Amino acid sequence: MMDVSRLTVKLFADGADLDGIREMAANPLISGFTTNPTLMRKAGVNDYRRFALDVLSIVPDKPVSFEVFADDFSEMERQAFEIASWGRNVNVKIPVTNTRGEFAGPLVGRLSDAGVQVNVTAIMTLDQVARITDRLASATPAIVSVFAGRIADTGRDPVPLMAEAVRILRSKPRAELIWASPRELLNIFQADGIGCHIITATNDILKKLALVGKDLDAYSLETVEMFYKDANAAGFGITTRAAA
Repeated sequence: MMDVSRLTVKLFADGADLDGIREMAANPLISGFTTNPTLMRKAGVNDYRRFALDVLSIVPDKPVSFEVFADDFSEMERQAFEIASWGRNVNVKIPVTNTRGEFAGPLVGRLSDAGVQVNVTAIMTLDQVARITDRLASATPAIVSVFAGRIADTGRDPVPLMAEAVRILRSKPRAELIWASPRELLNIFQADGIGCHIITATNDILKKLALVGKDLDAYSLETVEMFYKDANAAGFGITTRAAA
């Protein structure tokens, strides 16, 4: 039987809605937060710094990741130091490449050597994991974010890849692996089973934690009742055709 209380993987909430962040910050199961420019745009954020400071006022003592949004590495570096200055619990998200496919490893190395806690994002291959791990400073905490959900979207099983990523990261004990972009609650238990350090999920997925261990016969009956009530609420009916 799956048991949420036995999980060792840390649960991070992924989103950009302040009310949702506030709700998850009150949940003792949630250990940290991530966001990204796409989520922020969908949430209507138009002042990056103001939004970030609002989040940090809600979450003053748990890790929070904010992403740079430049495409030039020198500008990424400037933004990274600015973002890092917003709070001691901030991780700065750096994409593994820029839009030209140029590897961000040298930048990641400079930031990590300078004590910036990076979250290297949009990773999807073991080669990327290994190259980024080599660049991380041993003394600086860091996060390596592998988009397991997007890997699964291509028809590939992400579990073996994520298990190998855990092994690669052992060379940098202060670095943690995120299982990013999960598609279903089961991914939390898969991440836990391979020793992944963190999984970040949207509030919609995290709210399904209440279903863990639910009796399946009871769940089946609730589903039947839902279909029945919705059919009645819609006023559906089938009229028998008169015989010709």
